[in-house]
Amino acid sequence: MSTQSPPAPPPAFEAPQLSHREILLVFSALMLGMLLAALDQTVLATALPTIVGELGGLENLSWVLTSYLLASTASVPLYGKLGDLYGRKVMLQSSIILFVLGSIAAGMSQDMNQIIVSRAVQGLGAGGLMATSQAIIGDILAPRERGRYIGYLASVFAFSSVAGPLIGGFFTDGIGWRWVFYINVPLGLLAFVVATRVLKLPRRRVEHRIDFLGAGLLVGGVSAILLAMTWGGNEYAWGSTTITGLLVGGSALIALFIAQELRASEPILPLTLFKNRTFMVSSVLGLLLGMALFGAIAFIPVYLQVVKGVSATESGLRTVPMMVGIVSMSIFSGRMISKTGQYRIYPIVGTAIASVGLFLLSRLGVETSVWLLSLYLLFLGIGVGLVMQVTLLAVQNAVDFKDMGTATSGATFFRSMGGAFGVALFGSALANRLDYHLPRLVDISALQGISAQELTSSPERLRALPPEVLEGVRQAFASSLETVFLLAVPLVVLAFIVSWFLPQVTLRERVPVGAAPGREGAEADAAPPVPVEV
Repeated sequence: MSTQSPPAPPPAFEAPQLSHREILLVFSALMLGMLLAALDQTVLATALPTIVGELGGLENLSWVLTSYLLASTASVPLYGKLGDLYGRKVMLQSSIILFVLGSIAAGMSQDMNQIIVSRAVQGLGAGGLMATSQAIIGDILAPRERGRYIGYLASVFAFSSVAGPLIGGFFTDGIGWRWVFYINVPLGLLAFVVATRVLKLPRRRVEHRIDFLGAGLLVGGVSAILLAMTWGGNEYAWGSTTITGLLVGGSALIALFIAQELRASEPILPLTLFKNRTFMVSSVLGLLLGMALFGAIAFIPVYLQVVKGVSATESGLRTVPMMVGIVSMSIFSGRMISKTGQYRIYPIVGTAIASVGLFLLSRLGVETSVWLLSLYLLFLGIGVGLVMQVTLLAVQNAVDFKDMGTATSGATFFRSMGGAFGVALFGSALANRLDYHLPRLVDISALQGISAQELTSSPERLRALPPEVLEGVRQAFASSLETVFLLAVPLVVLAFIVSWFLPQVTLRERVPVGAAPGREGAEADAAPPVPVEV
């Protein structure tokens, strides 16, 4: 396993260097956009039971989450290519507009179907916000300097994880659940104004072709596979015709997508990127970590609300130790990378710590103390903080600038897809184990027809159960969640093994002229760009 490659050749020209103040202004625009996407994944958790209670349609509850996940995950590679061709700023602005329109539509919804469609529109905007923001960072900061600012991005996700349930609970208990969506409107408008005024990115218009066929095949294939993961073991048996058809059909569409990318003049996801060892290893790492970490973390609120009996708002507060670990280690690793230029060690150490953290979470029970839970979550947060942003930095450093947006969105896509698969698979595992444990620990007739899904999404119904029944339900959920967290451990161990194959490439210390989106090959090195404020 080679760990050191020759230094990257210096670029012929350099883009103007931004001051620390100017970089912070740019980051303020990007952080606002990313906050929109990150907050919307957590703020809805508190409001969902109330929404279902008012509009009905409990059978469609999972679709409110799945439609958002499908749209945001499948659209990420398309945004990367569009950003390379049209410019990052216009794509960021378009994503904000899409997200705000989806939020308005969701707030005005009169039934669950309307919310599901509106959430899909939000997801399309969120995919662009995440992918484009990461690519812009690659445009304005040299890899050696980028580590100093990693902590700012981590703070957005930490804040959203804690503030989301608090904001959702405040609105739901106060002026109404519709404001969970309406709050995105002023935030979105602020993000749009700041992005318009602050982002002054060089751009060169070029002739281009959009691979619409490739994009359609990718979206169709990913959507079919994600639906199979979501429905399998819940809506339909894993061996059913529906699940088998979705898996076979999704695989066929992915195969057609690969064939299309090999012949397309401007592919959505150039397969040549997979010849780059850093991109290949980082993508596999992102997929595995997305499945294990995002999938498992999604069920921590279930443990807190069902097993420990705390409110959604309090469950958000109790995840603070994990957020502290993520932010502190993101800042630490970022500053050390800027100081030493070495990044390879952090994914190795991070995956090792995260695997221990997940194993500790599998030991959680009904009687686990708050302090012990906090320690386990802190441990997991430290592992996550050492890995997530570092792999994106490695990818951006390893590819040509003309492929910056595509490579960034590609790596983000695999991480998002891993998270979607993880949530779906672990959700099926939880449902399967509850089917086993509940009848053995609870008199099912005492549940009065309330399903496990209703118990998870409605704390009020849970607290209304007789004490002896409630205790059995808590034991059943604790035993079932033990399996969920334990299933995530081998995935992180595999990620630990894969991380050893990540090469250490010398970090570039300047931003080449080729950082301008849409510039091609030798032309990008031949002459400085003409800055056009867009």
